[in-house]
Amino acid sequence: MPAKQVEILAAKRDTLGKKVRFLRRRGITPINLYGHNIQSVALQIETPLLKRALAQAGMTSLIALKIDNSKRHEMVIVKGVQRNPRNGELLHVDLYQVRMAEKLKIEVPLVFIGKAPAVKELGGILIHELSSIEVECLPANMPHTIEADLSGLVELDQAVHVKDLRVGEDVTILTDPEKVVAKIARLRAEVVEEAVAVKAEVEEEEKEVETVKGAEKVPPEEKQTA
Repeated sequence: MPAKQVEILAAKRDTLGKKVRFLRRRGITPINLYGHNIQSVALQIETPLLKRALAQAGMTSLIALKIDNSKRHEMVIVKGVQRNPRNGELLHVDLYQVRMAEKLKIEVPLVFIGKAPAVKELGGILIHELSSIEVECLPANMPHTIEADLSGLVELDQAVHVKDLRVGEDVTILTDPEKVVAKIARLRAEVVEEAVAVKAEVEEEEKEVETVKGAEKVPPEEKQTA
C-alpha cells in the first residue's frame, strides 16, 4: 500500500560534533544525507517538522527534500533514526538519496487485516511470527506497508506464509516464501492432551507387537501340550 509523498525543508549545517547538542536545545535535529556516489552532506531540520515527516513516511516512503533555497527536490528515504533511550527524543537522522531508476532493497512492515475464525470458533491462539519482510523495487513502487490477511485461518495449526502475501507486479519479495507470517496455535493443554493420547496409542501398538512376537517364540510341542 503506497503512501502520499512527504515534503520537507532542510538547511545546510555548519555545527558538527559534540556541538550539535546546542542545535537540539533550539528544537533542531542534525541530519546526515548520503547516497550512491554522492558526497555526504550535513543538514539540519526543525524537530517538529521532522517528527511529522517521520510519522507520515516511516522508513518505506519517499520524502521530497528541499535544501535551503534550491529549486529542486532530492528524493530520499529514512535510513536510520537515533533517539534518546531515556525519553525517546530525536538525536540524529540519516537520509539516503535514491535514484529513481535504481532498485532498492528495503524492509516493509506488515499490516494484519481480517480476523482469524479459528481463534473464536476453535479457541486457537494467533501468533505473529514476522512483523516485516524484505522487498526489492524501484523507489516509485515502494509499498509503505504490506497487508497480511488472517481471515483464511479457519483451522488449528493453519498458517499464513510469505508466499501468500500479495504485492504489486513491480515489487519482488526477497524473504523466504516458506517463512510463516502468522499461525494458529493450540492451547498448551490441548497440545499436552494430544501428546498423551498419541503416546498411549504408540504404547498400545508396541504391546500388541510384543504379544505377537512372544507367541511366535513358543515351540510347536508346547502348544500341543497346552
